[in-house]
Amino acid sequence: MLDIKFLRENTDAIRAAVSRKKFHVDWDTILALDARRRALIAEAEQAKAVQNAANKEMAKMPKGTPEFLAKVAEMKTASAKVKELEKTAADVDADWKRHYLTIPNIPHESIPDGRTEEDSKEVSTWGDPAALVSPLAVPHWEIPWFDSLVDFGRGAKVAGAGFPFYVGDMARLVRSLIQFFLEEATAAGYQEILAPLLVNPESATATGQLPDKEGQMYHATTDDLYLIPTAEVPITNFIRDEIIPEEQLPLKRCGYTPCFRREAGSWGAHVRGLNRLHQFDKVELVKWVLPETSFAELETLRDDAARLLEKLDLPYRVLLICAGDIGFPHAKQYDLEVWAGGQKRWLEVSSCSNFTDFQARRAGIRYRPKNGGRVEVAHTLNGSALGLPRVLAAILENNIQPDGSVRIPPVLRKWYLKDTIGPIAPLAPA
Repeated sequence: MLDIKFLRENTDAIRAAVSRKKFHVDWDTILALDARRRALIAEAEQAKAVQNAANKEMAKMPKGTPEFLAKVAEMKTASAKVKELEKTAADVDADWKRHYLTIPNIPHESIPDGRTEEDSKEVSTWGDPAALVSPLAVPHWEIPWFDSLVDFGRGAKVAGAGFPFYVGDMARLVRSLIQFFLEEATAAGYQEILAPLLVNPESATATGQLPDKEGQMYHATTDDLYLIPTAEVPITNFIRDEIIPEEQLPLKRCGYTPCFRREAGSWGAHVRGLNRLHQFDKVELVKWVLPETSFAELETLRDDAARLLEKLDLPYRVLLICAGDIGFPHAKQYDLEVWAGGQKRWLEVSSCSNFTDFQARRAGIRYRPKNGGRVEVAHTLNGSALGLPRVLAAILENNIQPDGSVRIPPVLRKWYLKDTIGPIAPLAPA
């Protein structure tokens, strides 16, 4: 969330900055509720002062005298007024907070204006998609043996659409990618965390999923827990409500988890096959850093993700996402898109983002300066390194061999133990 003092002092500038994003904010209601709750708090404090003064005067009076009894009545009236004001203030404060949580983070001035992905800016590319043009390249779901190793039919029977089974060599290939991503992350200085797959509402609110993305998250209502849409949520909350010594920053953590997203309303060719799933695997990188270094840390985070694609020999491009297309808690966001030769289009496989102090302020993540002084709010960053399904799709589409098999990138073979995957005799369909 934004610093309320900063908002009060810079209301017009913040309203103008936030208007660059796609989110609606009821500023008039938020500011009116803030003024109302501050007035109620002041009134309650004044009533408490009257109550305390009456109590002190009573202590000096002989009990049972008319003056004493009058003061008792005065104190009871003051006490009732304090309770009424405190309850009203608490109700107004809760209403204010509910509205205040709808304010998104301020977009950084370096990102372009715009509302759609077409307005984002391509900042770099790696590899040559044209070199992958081949008559053998087809969308991965059209590879003849694909359905035998990524079984959507049986997944739909067991869970529903978007929950595939990975079978045999494909399961091992997925496991090899996870291992590769984790080992690269730890070699780059990220400590591995194996995180919970369910989080409470406080954790989802801290990272900005609630209330913004409530409809996209699977909710276990009996226990009021949410299946995680990304490891960012539990890992960021690992140090929620903690104060970290400045000397420990930056903190760098990584984690593999399955991720769960409802993706309501998704349809069409762009979500076929592995392009968009309700359950998918991902390795996430998370950083907690000093405010003055956070944008430089974003660049190194992006490099950490991009290096994986280069080692997999997958052409990619980097987009600086426009203000109207970045997420609710984001201040600046890069997307890494990999070239899928069969579909002949770019597929997003990573978002690397700086949230400045937005998540940390919600989560109470602070640091103590090494030279003394008051504690400060840290900055948080995270990036996918990487999301597996579309990376897997690009590997399959870009490496089809004349015999119908797919060449496995050399960096994966120490875990996969073979040079190719497929073709295989298909199993009877479900």
